[in-house]
Amino acid sequence: MTAPTKPMQSTAADTPSAHSALHEPVITWFEDHARDLPWRRPEAGAWGVMVSEFMLQQTPVARVLPVYEQWMARWPRPADLAEEAPGEAVRAWGRLGYPRRALRLHGAALAITERHGGDVPAQHAQLLALPGIGEYTAAAVASFAYGQRHAVLDTNVRRVFARAVTGTQYPPNATTAAERKLARALLPEEERTAARWAAASMELGAVLCTARNENCGACPISEQCAWRLAGKPEHVGPARRAQSYAGTDRQVRGKLLAVLRESPGPVPRAALERVWDDRIQRARALDGLVSDGLVEPLPGGLYRLPAGPPSGQKP
Repeated sequence: MTAPTKPMQSTAADTPSAHSALHEPVITWFEDHARDLPWRRPEAGAWGVMVSEFMLQQTPVARVLPVYEQWMARWPRPADLAEEAPGEAVRAWGRLGYPRRALRLHGAALAITERHGGDVPAQHAQLLALPGIGEYTAAAVASFAYGQRHAVLDTNVRRVFARAVTGTQYPPNATTAAERKLARALLPEEERTAARWAAASMELGAVLCTARNENCGACPISEQCAWRLAGKPEHVGPARRAQSYAGTDRQVRGKLLAVLRESPGPVPRAALERVWDDRIQRARALDGLVSDGLVEPLPGGLYRLPAGPPSGQKP
């Protein structure tokens, strides 16, 4: 018979006053230690923020930086990207991974151009209505680009809140309603402060309160951290998901896309067949790329990156 789970003991970090006490040290630390990233500079604008948010999903900053710089130099405004075929977005995405993000960003650029005169909308509801934009991205753009008050809840922020407030090493594998409620409770009332808090708590999780090598000695809230005060108890519950790549359909898809990205024109199926020996897995990966709109089949056994509808026309 399984022993009943002990309820989590409340800590000082559970109280509203303790919540507000987290803001100043984290924001002050951020002002002194924030990385100089191009999407944080004023000249990036809302479009630069949006591009970075698409690229940074499940992808480290070091891999994003060169692609981001090239992307913004080529397409400094949404209308510039909207004029191109969606396949060019996939080509420019390179090896960032999860290339459907490139198609979604292209779709968002089209919608911004058609609905908002080429300017990234400032209202959260308008952002959320764009294709390919979910709650997180809408909140991030509204907060980081326009200084609004929204709970921006990515993996890094969830880990900081799990440790500092709830006293657990890791957050759940999937975002819960309780986490969203906590994020809202932690939001400062003043808009500008809330926007800085969103950026600062994310940075704290990215560079100090990391998944494997937390640096409590440099953390501005280590003295208030519920997890540290509890003796850093080990994670309990479902095992942490480990991402695999080698030998997966994702790897095969990446190899197939690499051939298409490097070709200026359509590619015969025979050229794609050379990248992977397993015929069944290769066919499954290619079918998946076609189904996702990342590859366009042509007559005669040819394939290319998606050309899409002419600029300004809906598919």
